[in-house]
Amino acid sequence: MTRRTESIGLIVPEPDVRVLSDPFFASVIRGLNLALKDTDLQLVLLIAQPGDSSTRISRYLNNGHVDGAVVVSHHHKDQLETIILKSRTPAVFVGRPYLHNDSLRVVDVDNVAGGRVATEHLISKGRTRIAHISGPTDMAAGEDRLIGWKQALATAGLEPGPVYGGEFTTVMGAHAMEQILEEDPNIDAVFAGSDLMALGALRVLESHGKRVPQDVSLVGYDDLGVAASSVPPLTTVANPVSDMTKWATFELLYQLGYMTDEERLGALNVSGVVRTETSIILPTVLVERESS
Repeated sequence: MTRRTESIGLIVPEPDVRVLSDPFFASVIRGLNLALKDTDLQLVLLIAQPGDSSTRISRYLNNGHVDGAVVVSHHHKDQLETIILKSRTPAVFVGRPYLHNDSLRVVDVDNVAGGRVATEHLISKGRTRIAHISGPTDMAAGEDRLIGWKQALATAGLEPGPVYGGEFTTVMGAHAMEQILEEDPNIDAVFAGSDLMALGALRVLESHGKRVPQDVSLVGYDDLGVAASSVPPLTTVANPVSDMTKWATFELLYQLGYMTDEERLGALNVSGVVRTETSIILPTVLVERESS
């Protein structure tokens, strides 16, 4: 790289209202700041409105405004993998990208295992009619958690319950829960693809006179704060967003020459992490509370 800007970009292809309201993104920024605190690098936040990431982000990267980028909450339609590769900008994705390329570095949690663990927990409580509120079908996290749910049910010999979903929001969780109850009012458990979705589901279950967990057990995904403060407190799968973003930033700093290989490996010396040449995959942990 011939010219340094002394800045790195955080690319978030989501509406700004979601970035400002979802605790996921607060954890992202916390992890990034932790990784940058001993450097003089500046953070540039690049929020791409739906439909314009392929133009604005591409132009920004191609013009060399940042030395590298961390990409979070990417969707298949954003085509950010192709944009990154064409611009030759050093980058690390938090979450598995759809395009498989050895040049793309990834830090992620094992979302398939997470979906499986959540569903196995519900099965262990004697639940047999288990629905799923899924994340976006064009995001790897939503797809992988759905796969884990299906795997656990198949292993237990149970038929899948209704599946509805969309964006990782409280509104979508409530909408999906209404659809699930309309299709099968006798479900006895729900695995929601995020804690915000689970909160929306919880409100709908209460409005239908369903007690949680007596009538319907509920498990979310993330454990970013709202799960512990909900009523009842939410059983969930921990999604270590801050750590993932911190380690993604360390990987980027290594690519840019700001960290040595020894420093990078020392920072990533955590038990249970599966590491390859291009990826870091964190294990999943179930946090059991009263909702299940």
